[in-house]
Amino acid sequence: MEFTVNHQALAYLVSAILFILGLKGLTHPSTARRGNFYAMFGMLIAIAATLLSRNVQSYGFIIAGIAGGAVIGTIVALRIQMTAMPQLVAALHSFVGLAAVLVGVGTFLHKQEAGLLNAVLMGEISAGVVIGAITFTGSIIAFGKLQGLLSGAPVKFVGQHQLNAVIALATVALAVYFALTGSLLSLMAVTLLALTLGITLIIPIGGADMPVIISMLNSYSGWAAAATGFTLHNDLLIIVGALVGCSGAILSFIMCKAMNRSIINVVFGGFGSDSGTGDSAGAQAAHKGVKSAAVEDAVYWMEDANRVIIVPGYGMAVAQAQHSLKELMELLEARGVEVKFAIHPVAGRMPGHMNVLLAEADIPYDRVLEMDEINPEFPSTDVVLVVGANDVVNPAAKEDKTSPIYGMPILEAGRARQIYFLKRSMRPGYSGVDNLLFYQDNTSLVFGDAKDTIDGMNAALKGSGH
Repeated sequence: MEFTVNHQALAYLVSAILFILGLKGLTHPSTARRGNFYAMFGMLIAIAATLLSRNVQSYGFIIAGIAGGAVIGTIVALRIQMTAMPQLVAALHSFVGLAAVLVGVGTFLHKQEAGLLNAVLMGEISAGVVIGAITFTGSIIAFGKLQGLLSGAPVKFVGQHQLNAVIALATVALAVYFALTGSLLSLMAVTLLALTLGITLIIPIGGADMPVIISMLNSYSGWAAAATGFTLHNDLLIIVGALVGCSGAILSFIMCKAMNRSIINVVFGGFGSDSGTGDSAGAQAAHKGVKSAAVEDAVYWMEDANRVIIVPGYGMAVAQAQHSLKELMELLEARGVEVKFAIHPVAGRMPGHMNVLLAEADIPYDRVLEMDEINPEFPSTDVVLVVGANDVVNPAAKEDKTSPIYGMPILEAGRARQIYFLKRSMRPGYSGVDNLLFYQDNTSLVFGDAKDTIDGMNAALKGSGH
């Protein structure tokens, strides 16, 4: 049976439904795996329907591209560590942006040669190229910051916002000019300006805001894909791009709300470069000293506790300590201790980073609670174990008006009876802000690698018996 346009439209409709179900599944850890399967199956149908289209005249380059991409993707997937997942996501966003630019330029050259250019098509091409170019270089900068190739601190200089405004206005003006004239020179110029704007927009943003920026770049990549869909007259690409664009924008807004900041403040704020100046509360607290504790001290408190709350952060991801935490949870629960995990919306370097790691260790979803659910339980909690988190439990967000993170909602770990902080050193979090929780009377720091420390706790619990 011949694969007609109607068959392709039906296949695209099924794919779109599966993508929507996939997004819905990703709203909760318990359904995320199913959501991923829906999305992957939808993509398989979409690719097959596209390849069967009568518009495809040769499969040579297509097969070569798919094979090459499959090999590279498989190698990367097998070798990538969960700690590097945020920068991998940033890199993948850059590919989407670059693809949008290449498709736009290629379509323009092809249609120009065939004499099929018109103002609408050139407007679609200019939109795809501009959004794609900004996504490409912006994602490259985000990758560099997350990978440590570039400094995580904001790069700020006098007149920065004015420069961005001038570049943005010039980009829009040239894009309109290209849409009206079809000038190849103007297309090259607008592409170069958009590539520059992607750099100048992301380079001032500090590491503490990277989770929001990753989400925002995800939104950009969606809009780039949607614009490319208009250029190629591909309905499914338009639908998928709009889904990704809208969901990324909504997630960025939710995360900014969790940080008590506006998206404008995140994009233009240059947050995360230092810990404030003057006699801040952090500087005053530093004179009080910090209590350190041994593994045995923490075990003594935890095994006799009624409730223990574990707060994971990026340090847990670096140490790959999630499986050791699963064992710790089981050992404590065997002693009748209630164990829960507290997740802040911006913990880690990527939305959902901690949830993915805990799910990887098969920690039950009902033990993992979000900030609003868990905060009322801290005052009645005997022990809080903070594993590699920092800014998300910092009382400076509530107490120090001079702090850059003031006003950000936090996990109120400091209200528990006793807090044990697993840290490698006294270095502050990714925002560069001193953590006032270190200096509370009910806080002790256990120094060392998180996984080694938790393994030591597990060994002590096994040896203590009951």
